[in-house]
Amino acid sequence: MDLPNSPPRGDWTLEQALALHELPLFQLVDRAREVHRAHHAEGEVQLCTLLSVKTGGCPEDCAYCPQSAHHDTAVGREPMLGVDAVRDAAQRAKARGATRFCMGAAWREVKDGPQFDSVLSMVKEVKALGLEACCTLGMLEPHQAARLKEAGLDAYNHNIDTSRAHYKSIISTRDQQQRMQTLAHVRNAGITVCSGGIIGMGESVEDRCAMLVQLANLTPQPESVPINALVRVKGTPLESMPPIEPSEFVKMIALARIMMPKSRVRLSAGRKELSKEAQLLCLYAGANSVFYGDTLLTTPNPDTSEDDDLIQSAGLSVQAPAV
Repeated sequence: MDLPNSPPRGDWTLEQALALHELPLFQLVDRAREVHRAHHAEGEVQLCTLLSVKTGGCPEDCAYCPQSAHHDTAVGREPMLGVDAVRDAAQRAKARGATRFCMGAAWREVKDGPQFDSVLSMVKEVKALGLEACCTLGMLEPHQAARLKEAGLDAYNHNIDTSRAHYKSIISTRDQQQRMQTLAHVRNAGITVCSGGIIGMGESVEDRCAMLVQLANLTPQPESVPINALVRVKGTPLESMPPIEPSEFVKMIALARIMMPKSRVRLSAGRKELSKEAQLLCLYAGANSVFYGDTLLTTPNPDTSEDDDLIQSAGLSVQAPAV
């Protein structure tokens, strides 16, 4: 077994990840806690706010997503937000304690033109407020990643969603290798990588572990790893999936912490169905960021008062803005 303060490694195998997953829950969580304390400030959590700047009408057919044009959901196509509206939202997020602001657009890929130019202006405005700026815009070409970097972008979110084997069961309009290519473009541009996945989409434990192995074996490892539970939305192909067992979510947080010791592990979508106690255990096991605000793009999230209570109950402090 690795020592808690071991440096990140890029040679994880599926068998090793499965062996960790099969540890008794408390033993796994205790080990993850040791790793977390060796690599991160104890008792600190980062607040992130995620805003949809272009909602609905996405041409992808991701089975979990209410913004897909392929699904009949309550989410309609909306015009892109203006730069001023995004700056105002970022100011409100900062006033509530967020230090990272992420902007998402329901695009398959970034296309050069006025809308992308607007996103670049949004990034500059967010950076001018002293916030970390993150975007999730779909697939990128190298020159577009370079333009985002020039605008000041700190991080780019592009989740791999699930294992390679299960991916084709969830999405048919792209393959996972295209996601990996975008991550490479982001890394080559000097932007930090934010990439994680979703559990509860009918995948096996092997699929979950394989997803984490794939992320952990990136060189370097992602600086940010969001772990999501499926939010079941009426009108999507996955609307009837059963809810995940909370202990399985805790295990994924613990595994991510052990396998990617220096990454920021983010408690992401699906928290509305997790009890306060389950979320506290996730924080204990190494999650050190939560998405803060009552909406994650278009899906419900705990409101800020609930998260304030969660953080206070855990005795955590909110990460201060970077100087």
